[in-house]
Amino acid sequence: MAKLPGNEQLYDCRGRPLGCLADINRLEAREKESIYCSIIPPRLFTMLKVSPETFSGVDGKRKVRFIAPEGMGLLRIEVRTAKNERDPVFLLDITDTHFRQMDLSFCIINDPETPRYNVDLDIFGRDNSFASLGRNVPEEVRAMAAGLFPNQTHRGLRMFLEFFTRFERFVDALGMDMIIAEPLTYDNAVRYEKYGFDYLTGRLLMLYINEGFRQGGDLYQRLDGSTPFRMPGMEKTALGRSWAIHDGIMDEKWDGVRIYKMVGESAGVNTFPEQKPVKDN
Repeated sequence: MAKLPGNEQLYDCRGRPLGCLADINRLEAREKESIYCSIIPPRLFTMLKVSPETFSGVDGKRKVRFIAPEGMGLLRIEVRTAKNERDPVFLLDITDTHFRQMDLSFCIINDPETPRYNVDLDIFGRDNSFASLGRNVPEEVRAMAAGLFPNQTHRGLRMFLEFFTRFERFVDALGMDMIIAEPLTYDNAVRYEKYGFDYLTGRLLMLYINEGFRQGGDLYQRLDGSTPFRMPGMEKTALGRSWAIHDGIMDEKWDGVRIYKMVGESAGVNTFPEQKPVKDN
């Protein structure tokens, strides 16, 4: 049963209630794509001149791809400006869980008109799996100087709030009451707090990080200028802290942080109260 004001339970064209991605994925392609289209911010279609009915651009070629296999509770949406474009403008991965929750696995919204930073590749041009298989430090320095966060290849469109508002209503319409996620970086976690998330695991780590970056703290003292990512003053912003953590300033790796949001509720968590709200990028 939907909780959000003005929201209703989602039904298929035959009047059957839909309660998960697996239910939607059983439908005919046209119907399920129409349902999934509701998650994509309308401003994105307008900006890219893509039809939300045909999913085609002005060149007549399809720009939106839905991967929603029958028999599975998962969905990937890719929106590209060209078929062979390397980076999608919009990429979303979500999955059902066994506990009737929605897992927001991955979401990026790139500005295709901005420069690309090859932080996702090692120095030999190979995919580095979010820097776990090797870093490209020169590209990371360039990205940081441009105001990007770790793992960002492009500046974003600052459209996440528009997406997340629609996504939460979609989850609510399925009768689910919880969204879970795994922030890949410190700045992601701080940003998700702004959208009402709390911590399943990792809250103590976030509190330790905040204390560590305060004046006199162990992380603060390690901002010694030894690398471009450990410059004094970086403790003041989520951007600076996130790059320092990405650079390995902590004794432990950034890992194991899991967050959740109850639909229609805000947890009011703020583990970095000294900073102004971090903006989408």
